[in-house]
Amino acid sequence: MPTTLTLKNIPDDVYERLRVAAAMHRRSLNSEAIVCLESVLTPIKIVPGERLARARQLRAGLSAEFGAHDMDAFKKQGRP
Repeated sequence: MPTTLTLKNIPDDVYERLRVAAAMHRRSLNSEAIVCLESVLTPIKIVPGERLARARQLRAGLSAEFGAHDMDAFKKQGRP
């Protein structure tokens, strides 16, 4: 069963951003606040196969081929 939550002392700039976002998404302030909370607090579970497919897709989009040696060099770049 849903629970009621009252928020107090919301900074003016945060309230204004919430109000603008709610209007842009055609939601009430309450609904927009719930969506914001859910997006931050509800973990998104990604199946390992989907994560691997996304990594392969990103790698395929690179303009150059990078090997393990190149990756190690990039990691160490800028370190003393």
